[in-house]
This record gives sequence, C-alpha cells and structure tokens, in this order.
Amino acid sequence: MEREPMRIREGYLVKKGSMFNTWKPMWVVLLEDGIEFYKRKADNSPKGMIPLKGSSIHSPCQDFGKRMFVFKLTVAKQQDHFFQAAYLEERDAWVRDIKKAIHHLDGGQRFARKSTRKSIRLPETINLSALYLSMKDPEKGIKELKLEKDKRVFNHCFTGTCVIDWLVSSSSVRNRKEGLLLASSLLSEGYLQPAGDTSKAAAEGLSDTPFLDLSDAYYYFPDSGFFCEGYSSDDDVVLKEEFRGTIVKQGCLLKQGHRRKNWKVRKFVLRDDPAYLHYYDPAGGEEPLGAIHLRGCVVTVVEDMPDTKKYDVDNILFEIITANEIHYYLQAASPTERTEWIKAIQSVARTGK
Repeated sequence: MEREPMRIREGYLVKKGSMFNTWKPMWVVLLEDGIEFYKRKADNSPKGMIPLKGSSIHSPCQDFGKRMFVFKLTVAKQQDHFFQAAYLEERDAWVRDIKKAIHHLDGGQRFARKSTRKSIRLPETINLSALYLSMKDPEKGIKELKLEKDKRVFNHCFTGTCVIDWLVSSSSVRNRKEGLLLASSLLSEGYLQPAGDTSKAAAEGLSDTPFLDLSDAYYYFPDSGFFCEGYSSDDDVVLKEEFRGTIVKQGCLLKQGHRRKNWKVRKFVLRDDPAYLHYYDPAGGEEPLGAIHLRGCVVTVVEDMPDTKKYDVDNILFEIITANEIHYYLQAASPTERTEWIKAIQSVARTGK
C-alpha cells in the first residue's frame, strides 16, 4: 500500500485568489510533494493543491506594497501563488520548510526533520498502524480527556507524559527514552497531532525533540472529536492582564457575537503590550467586555460573510483568526478605516507580547 505523504506544516495563511485580486484566509497544509489549501481546518476535501516538484519560492515578496510577510511560490508551469503570514517568524518558518521539501523532492529524497536521537534505532518489527489502533482501544488504550491551559479547553486530547507512560506500561518500549523516539515517529507519520502552543512549537523544530514527554504538552488522535475552545460567553471573558501598553488605535466597530450571530456596536482599544484588542460597551463602563489576543493572529478583509445575510451588514468587513483558531468578524465605518484597523492589528500581532 502506498504511503501517504507526511504533513510537514499546517496552519492558517492568507492566500491570494488565482483569478481575482482577493485575499482570503485558508487552512494550508504542506506535504512532502505539494501544498493543499482548505477553506476551513475542519473541511475534508481541499479547495486546491499546488505541486512542489520543479517549483521555486521567493521571499520576501514585494509584489504587493500594502501587504507584509508575503511569499511567492512559482510552480513548474510558471504559475504564481501568493501567501501572506501573520508575522515575520511565521513566514520564515513556512519558507524554510517549503524550500527543504522542494530540495528533497527534486533530489528524489524523503523529507525528514533533524533528529537529535540518531543513536536510538526503532525495531523494524514495530508496526505504527497497529500500535495506533492499540493506543485508541476504548478499554486498554490512552484515555482522551478534557484538559485546560491558558484560558483554553482542549477536548478529546491527552498529555505527552500519558503517551510515554502508556508505551512503557504496554511493553511497546523498554524505557522512556525509546518511548520518546517512538512517539516522535507516530507524530511525524500523522498518527498523533499536536494541540496547543507547547507541543506545536516542538513539532515545528523549536525543541530538542519533536515530541515532548511533558504534562503540559497536549496531543490528540487525528480522527478523534478533538476541538479547542476558549472560556467564553457571547462576549469572551477578559484575560486578567495589566493594561500597561501604549494605545495604538481606538474607535467603534460592529462586532458579530459568537453564539447568536447578531451585530453590536463596541468600542475597541488596541494596545501593544500585552497584544490585545479589548472591547467595551460604547455607552460607558471602565471594565472591558472581552479581549482578543492578537499575537500570531491572521487578519484580512472579508469578501463573503458565511453566517450573515447580505442585507444585515454593509460589506466593509474584516476577520481576525487568533492563534488558537477563534474567528472574530468586525465591520468598520468605511474602507479607509478598515484598512487602518487591519494595518494596526497586523503591527501589534507582529511586535506585541
């Protein structure tokens, strides 16, 4: 049976349309042999696929003066594809992995991340697919839990420590060191997925090992019911942060509620430290109704509003997709004001804490 291509990197990027000059958020998946892009992360089938063999990548791309952190991928047929990241480090990480994938593909090699555990060898008799089924056994497998961290709830997931504990107790490995290598192999082949900033950073090569034997590193099975949510009512609970930053921009915008999808006028205050967009009742009150964490977010103009009838709002919309994948839809008073808000939010998302 033919092996499925490994998922090297995935996340939200803003992609330019191939025919029209429209930019829309897409869930982008970098495989060994191509890039798939989806309208939403939960979609089963991609909107399109870009082959990498014979392609070249250009970064930074200055073709669009008003857009920052854009990179261009030119395929073998000389067709250009443009992507925009949320901040500099994210763009550079995508470019680095795409370059590496193209290099290995053109050289007839498999993509492989650097390993700091080269001295450990997995037995050839280990069947990762069979092991995965054992891990998912309802009675004897790894228990899927509801875990909480950083004002977020992770459903149907488990910790890295739980994975290593299970591998050792089931005699799949002799010790935790071997368990770490085996879990890393399960992760690289897609049998495990990282959930949360800690495990995602390690999987992207920012740690000594791609898998972490830690109680605060979360993972999940790709075909489970995993989902992440923030503590929220119709308006999100305010994170208890000291307002110590400089106000970058403030003013009134229309905000769509998460549950009832209705639109309300809110006063927004954008600060650079911490990187939050707080919103208030415009009628008064010093305490904010909620806050949007901007570090690592994607912000873009919205061309089509999926859950809103056209006559409900004017088409001066933009969308913020946070690092933990919460979507916020906002409406400005004019196209100029919308552009000013997007630029200000992008700046804070890139440099704020």
